[in-house]
Amino acid sequence: MTPFDFQLRARVVFGAGTIDRLAELGGEFGFRRTLLVADPGLVEAGHVARVTTLLDAAGIAVFPFHDFDPDPDTDAIETARAFAAPHAVDSIVGLGGGSSMDCAKGANFLLTNGGRMHDYRGFGKTTRPMLPSIGVPTTAGTGSEAQVWAVIADAATHMKMTCGAPQSAFRAALLDPELTLSQPAAVTAVTGFDAIAHAVESYVTSRRTPMSTCFAREAWRLLTGAYPGVLADPTDGEARSAMLLGAHYAGMAIDQSMLGAAHACANPLTAHHGVTHGRALAVLLPHVVRWNATEVAPLYAELLTVVDRPTSAQDAGAALAGYIQELAAADLPTSLGDVGVAEPDVAALAREAAEQMTGRFNPRPFDAGAAEEIYRCAQ
Repeated sequence: MTPFDFQLRARVVFGAGTIDRLAELGGEFGFRRTLLVADPGLVEAGHVARVTTLLDAAGIAVFPFHDFDPDPDTDAIETARAFAAPHAVDSIVGLGGGSSMDCAKGANFLLTNGGRMHDYRGFGKTTRPMLPSIGVPTTAGTGSEAQVWAVIADAATHMKMTCGAPQSAFRAALLDPELTLSQPAAVTAVTGFDAIAHAVESYVTSRRTPMSTCFAREAWRLLTGAYPGVLADPTDGEARSAMLLGAHYAGMAIDQSMLGAAHACANPLTAHHGVTHGRALAVLLPHVVRWNATEVAPLYAELLTVVDRPTSAQDAGAALAGYIQELAAADLPTSLGDVGVAEPDVAALAREAAEQMTGRFNPRPFDAGAAEEIYRCAQ
């Protein structure tokens, strides 16, 4: 059996209405002056005002920051640091989807350890303690609240950097499915597919452990069971709960096992063609599953058994890829042409995909040639 070293990163508080416990948790962690990182959409949705009221009532000063776009870059993190530093914040709340979580973690790196985001590319580059933080997801997608990783784009090259350290994890993850009810249908579809991709990839990486396998399998069960229902009825509280918890479990799996070729190939599509991450994965994941089947077909067969589609290992790659395509919402793209990527773009995308950190953990050796093969299959 594979050796592993596992530590639960965050205290997990789950359930409808648990947002009301945010101030309680902040008090336990010594919050007094808190940077609240939330994207502009959450200001409009009223979530920022609600969180500010909760913390204010507990005597915690709040400094909201929302000057960043989806997929925050190094300039956005510098802006967050410049905003927060004069306020002498002693804590951080990340409220929102993956972009808010990444920005919150990035700001924590720079506020506490100085330098620039490039200094923290990879893992374990910090030398000083980091601020206590709480992650409050309002989408069921990235599971970033369960991970140490922040994904930050280089503002000059647009290449995504993965930065992590043991202390960059949130001290607590507050999972309130009621907060996800404000998601537009398109966001629900895209973020939900991202979570499904996380479960599939983390289940088979070369770095997988018994713990990551456990979390990824349960994430897959929850997500595949709830995704069609939440698309059909966005007000379904049980489906929303299952999606949020499934996304969190997938994030816990990623923290142990990382991801693979689908994410490595998806990141350049976002960086250079503006393709939303979940839409890029909808195009690529079925082709990566087929491509990886030579190495991990028995594991793919296990995932099919979970969803009551038992299949031989010989046929598992094609069967799982087909099932994933069935799951994808009708308005998600199925080819590179659907997202505006033409054949002449493929070689440059492949070279950049080969430089992505997640590709190192793909179960089948992954390089620029492999990336090009996957992209061409997706045309």
